[in-house]
Amino acid sequence: MQTHPRSLPRRTFAARLTAPLAALAAALLAAGCALPPAATGTAGPARASATLPATAEAAPTPTDCPRVLPAGSRCLSGQDSAGAYYLIAIPPDWKGTLVMHSHGGPTLGPPRLSRTVEDLERWAVTVKAGYAWAGSSFRQGGVAVRAAAEDTERLRRIFVQHVAKPDFTILHGQSWGASVAATGASMFTDDGAGRRPYDAVLLTSGVLAGGTRAYDMRLDLRVIYQVLCGNHPRPDEAQYPLWMGLPAHSALKPADLAARANACLGLDKPAAARTPEQQQKARTIADTLKIPESSILSHLNWATWHFQDIAQHRTGGRNPFGNIGAVYRGSSDDAALNRAVLRYRADPEAVRVFGADTDPDGRIPVPVLTVHGIGDPTAFVEMDDSFRRTMERAGTADRLVQTFTRDNGHSYLTEPAYPTLFAVLTDWARGGRKPTPADVAARCPSFEARFGTGCHFVPDYRPQPLETRVAPRERP
Repeated sequence: MQTHPRSLPRRTFAARLTAPLAALAAALLAAGCALPPAATGTAGPARASATLPATAEAAPTPTDCPRVLPAGSRCLSGQDSAGAYYLIAIPPDWKGTLVMHSHGGPTLGPPRLSRTVEDLERWAVTVKAGYAWAGSSFRQGGVAVRAAAEDTERLRRIFVQHVAKPDFTILHGQSWGASVAATGASMFTDDGAGRRPYDAVLLTSGVLAGGTRAYDMRLDLRVIYQVLCGNHPRPDEAQYPLWMGLPAHSALKPADLAARANACLGLDKPAAARTPEQQQKARTIADTLKIPESSILSHLNWATWHFQDIAQHRTGGRNPFGNIGAVYRGSSDDAALNRAVLRYRADPEAVRVFGADTDPDGRIPVPVLTVHGIGDPTAFVEMDDSFRRTMERAGTADRLVQTFTRDNGHSYLTEPAYPTLFAVLTDWARGGRKPTPADVAARCPSFEARFGTGCHFVPDYRPQPLETRVAPRERP
């Protein structure tokens, strides 16, 4: 029988939270809430210019299309002057609309064409619906939003120069790529000839709360996981502040982290096959952070290697994440949990630098349509409330329509959803009436005969503020 943590006596759970790890907590606190001052020349990146240099770009070369694309499609690939790989696909019945795709992730490590092939295969419905598709690998791995937006714009220019001049261009961002697209749409508002480079923006399953807020839950996961499991890092390993993800030269691999998480939480087993202690700990994390147990390891990975990238390469070794004032609720003994977790104070300069790159400003001059699965376990649906507030502050909320579906996935919703959104957004941006969520839901069934069933729009849904899902905290 499964044992829920709330069925354990308060004293028993409190002891399990505090006693075995008191020494570890003290050691981690002694490690400090900040790294030593960054060496000269390692401060965070300056805010990138929205003007790309007029670099000559080589023409793309023909390449085989993925088999999932319609017969007769034409594909082109290349590597741009900044080092990013890209892929372009044009359907045989192309009518002039180009969809520029900003992928999610972000991917770590050097750029690779295979990543872009994977993106095109996932979003083949775009080409099947008659749109040209272009996607960049981005020139660097890691959490660099404005650089990725530049890479997307560079690819758009390659398409215009070497392939064709589209009569309409949609900027599509998925997941983390939605923050790239939202940022790029406000960075690039003139193509140099007095025209908008992008006519409309589609943001799907978006990480749209900005980096300075979207990653709060992952810091919460690190500190709560460490109280419960005490193995990331282990007591016999070098201690470090958890906001930095990993030390710069750590040899830890994802398989190693999975082994540690599985030893503590039994995530590789059905819940009934876990020990009572594993069941209790996994349920405590899920209930406190409001995530399914199946997503714990994914978030733990991001809170490790993405945090490492941010600390080492984006903020000059300073801490952009804090949990001072956060009150965690959902365990069998919240008081004990809140006493046991490590606390970190965000560095104001790190927050400023990281926010300048990753927080959208909402100054988007064209129509924006969003969609989000209500049960998304990766990018919480409440982030869309944050994005709406961002556009309200920018005075652009009249250009925003948000839609929601009853899906529980993140990486992909359903086949008919995306052609519906592209079509509605195109009609609106070409001068039609601003749609309502009900209009989008009503339009979707007309695409099911061609793309299969899957119209899951919920017109009346409105997300709650992100603070109802993620514990509020002090901010610089």
